[in-house]
Amino acid sequence: MIIEKRNKEIIIRIPDSVDAEEIQDFVDYVRYKELTSKARKIDQSIVDQLTKEININWWNENRTRLLND
Repeated sequence: MIIEKRNKEIIIRIPDSVDAEEIQDFVDYVRYKELTSKARKIDQSIVDQLTKEININWWNENRTRLLND
């Protein structure tokens, strides 16, 4: 693996022998870090509430499919 820093960018060269799924996981993590690096801090209670809403919505959308299979 080769890591270079050029013109405000970091270039990573990875051999094609590395599993593509693992590379995608790494890229997803780097993207997450990029997106959250400038985000303001959010109170944990807000995160908890959003998580609860997402889970409720997911369950409502998938309940029939999961219970009828």
